Amino acid sequence: MKFGSLEVKIYIRIYFLFFYRKAVARTTMDDVTGAQLIAEALKVQNVEYMFGIVGVPVIEVAMAAQAAGIKYVGMRNEQAACYAASAIGYLTGRPGACLVVSGPGLIHALGGMANANVNCWPVVVIGGSSDRNQETTGAFQEFPQVEACRLYSKFSARPSSLDAIPAVIEKAVRTSIYGRPGACYVDISGDMVNDKVARDKVRVVSCCPPPPVGLADPSAITEALSALKASERPLIIIGKGAAYGRAEKAVRQLVEDTGIPFLPTPMGKGVLPDDHPNCVAASRSRALLQADVVVLLGARLNWILHFGLPPRFDPNVKVIQVDLCAEEMGNNVRPAAALLGDINAVVTQLLEGVHRDGWRYPSDTTWWSTLKEKMAANAKMTTALATQSTMPMNYYQVFHHISQMLPQDCIVVSEGANTMDIGRTMLHNYLPRHRLDAGTFGTMGVGLGFAIAAAVLESGHGAGRQRVVCVEGDSAFGFSGMEVETMCRYKLPVVIIVVNNNGIYSGVDPDTWKEMSKMGDLTTIAPPVTLLPEARYDEVMRAFGGRGFLVRTAEELRSALEASLSDWDTPSLINVLIDPASDRKQQEFPWLTRSNL
Repeated sequence: MKFGSLEVKIYIRIYFLFFYRKAVARTTMDDVTGAQLIAEALKVQNVEYMFGIVGVPVIEVAMAAQAAGIKYVGMRNEQAACYAASAIGYLTGRPGACLVVSGPGLIHALGGMANANVNCWPVVVIGGSSDRNQETTGAFQEFPQVEACRLYSKFSARPSSLDAIPAVIEKAVRTSIYGRPGACYVDISGDMVNDKVARDKVRVVSCCPPPPVGLADPSAITEALSALKASERPLIIIGKGAAYGRAEKAVRQLVEDTGIPFLPTPMGKGVLPDDHPNCVAASRSRALLQADVVVLLGARLNWILHFGLPPRFDPNVKVIQVDLCAEEMGNNVRPAAALLGDINAVVTQLLEGVHRDGWRYPSDTTWWSTLKEKMAANAKMTTALATQSTMPMNYYQVFHHISQMLPQDCIVVSEGANTMDIGRTMLHNYLPRHRLDAGTFGTMGVGLGFAIAAAVLESGHGAGRQRVVCVEGDSAFGFSGMEVETMCRYKLPVVIIVVNNNGIYSGVDPDTWKEMSKMGDLTTIAPPVTLLPEARYDEVMRAFGGRGFLVRTAEELRSALEASLSDWDTPSLINVLIDPASDRKQQEFPWLTRSNL
């Protein structure tokens, strides 16, 4: 059936009349429903985006949010919705809201909450729950939601009454962004959604201010500067905390005024451009191994940085740690100087000391020569892999062509094993908060949710918006693949590139798969890492009205990418079939593999 504009308007009108007015039918100017209170409280706290899946009992909350001016994005899985809402928190500094139904709906969102908490990204999850008068009776989807969420969040509560909703929402938002950012949960029972309260009985709560800015102890600043000036092989490590803290201007000045080489962590990429002359990412292992003083800016000495321990680090390395969380200080390695405070403010303090003393690290040291030598050798090896003309293509060939064509201001979302790891080195970032990946928790399935969040943000930038490119392994894509329908529904022009090697880490070619199929039960024969060879992920995108491309050659890849980047109205998926045996080049110290300490 084809609808004209008049029919569409009538349909939308009936929709709101039937559903939303059902919730507020008896509401007067003097009273307000629980759904309205939630929506209005979120809006007061400058929460501008909500992602979720509606159903009983929260559909009226989504409608009230739209009526309050909040943008609502309906997703296909609560986990992806929570990933998207948390990405909004990272990209804007203000949490996104994730709306879920009771029981299984909330449980699905717990993965997103855990990821946000470990990643230190603010998000507020609002979950419907069974009616209060049905608790302990075996109500529909009854589950101890407040208690369960305490394991995955900084704050978890249910308002005791309707008039308490604004205060609880304010505390959830404030807690999510103050101190170490993270996830917060607010529970709303089904009977509270449509219950009413007199508006003059509701406590007026204003918007919480931005987090207070803390400065490091001046004596710690002196200790840090003394260690730096005595260093022979200094290194600055820029973490995603520097990106989240909007510290790019101060960090750039610190790097350029001191002349110290720097290494970005995966989501620290772009705080300074990857092509900055002081960037030594192409000599990562050597930089970490031989540095005698490390300035840690908003990064943690966890598995991503090999815990700061030998054999990846010098056993006598001195760490100058800058972090806003006191509990993080001294984790795994005791710092030579612990600079507790807002990263932008603390870096400014360091700069004041550097300028006062007139100190600068020389550019003609053996340390710089060592790093440049290793960078040149690694670049030569990568270039050799990238410029091969073999068929099927390998990872390096694919990323070589992608890197040549992506706009410098595009937002790169990446996940997968080899896909994410190789992409980290070959896909450069030039702006802060323009790379999103599996993060500290190593979570697969985050890519499409992150991409949707970034694209929704960019959709409001008009002619100044930037492309969102999501580079996925075929396994990683499968976790949230149905979210391509979300992209098509909201006309989000995300470009998805699936680097398809037929498996997890590695797969098999179609001929081998065919032979295995003849041998008997595949559940006992097929290697656990294998996926269906040459799966047509491009057809999945086409099924929902997007653009799909099947790619085998470099020429086809470049043509598909050019067509996708030029289309600002339609999402695209480029399915790049590569050699199933393709692997990354040999690593001295693998960083996304098990640590052998």
